[in-house]
Amino acid sequence: MPTSTSLTLGDHVRSRADLLNNGWTDRGIAMAVRVGELHQIRRGWFIDARERAVLWEEEKHRAHVIAVARDAQGAAVMSHSSSAVLWRLPLWQMRLVRVHMTTDAPHRISSSPDVRRHVSRLPPDDVALVDGIRCTSLERTVFDLIRGLPLVAAVAVADAAERQMGERGWEWDLDAVTSWRRNLAVRIDAATGARGIRQARWVSQFADGRSQSPGESVSRLQLYRLGFDAPELQVEVAGPAGSSYFVDFGMRDARAFGEFDGKAKYLDAAMREGKSVEQILLEEKQREDWIRGTTQWRLARWETRHIATANALGERLAAFGIRPG
Repeated sequence: MPTSTSLTLGDHVRSRADLLNNGWTDRGIAMAVRVGELHQIRRGWFIDARERAVLWEEEKHRAHVIAVARDAQGAAVMSHSSSAVLWRLPLWQMRLVRVHMTTDAPHRISSSPDVRRHVSRLPPDDVALVDGIRCTSLERTVFDLIRGLPLVAAVAVADAAERQMGERGWEWDLDAVTSWRRNLAVRIDAATGARGIRQARWVSQFADGRSQSPGESVSRLQLYRLGFDAPELQVEVAGPAGSSYFVDFGMRDARAFGEFDGKAKYLDAAMREGKSVEQILLEEKQREDWIRGTTQWRLARWETRHIATANALGERLAAFGIRPG
């Protein structure tokens, strides 16, 4: 979650030298770290602990990436999960401890306690600049990740990247998505036999950028595992007075709608747009009553805990009388 100030995350990542130049002392820094006022990202780099506490895990890792990038020397670029956070890709329930960097230098390089270095060929087109930091391109980042991440996280990454390609406000750029899929497929085909390539091929074919969040991506995977037909995504339902409602999943084989219910819209004041939680809940109930009444389809909502496994989601849906057709 972004910090509440207008400053960028990079402005909050501060070096020891910067702190000393602004009136801190080494003793004061050490004391602030000890009592929990400052968080030490890595040796010589810090962030205010209260500012860090409101960040998503991906943003905490991006702060780590920024600190490493400012220390880094040589030709290595951010890669894998560390490039993903620069590209604002989700890393579903991943534990992000070390910064990943890749170089095509032929000689052996060593890693460090908080940095893992990879040696791999990096053509110029595979290197990009994001937020002033050199990293692998979006396509190369996705290719590296979907070969090695757990399947649920790989699907969330692939969906989010495709969404970046296709989403143009309220429009969907099918040409851009088609080009993205074709280029990724060519890259995967060229790496036949590489580690994780079978998963990468499956994920690239399963990906759908119309999933609006990592929770929706994982939900779609669990629905597939349960045997549901491929659901329609972002289904429009005619609402009252010419309005429209949109539902995450339309499961035609079960004559049911489904929605992944993230907590952010209730807990994040910015997403509530000035509405109280009670008002949002009332509007949701009125919306659901209308959808059920006008379509005669069932509607089920689920949360993160319900998509931990396919069976967990299956039990949730069964409680609403929803099963694969």
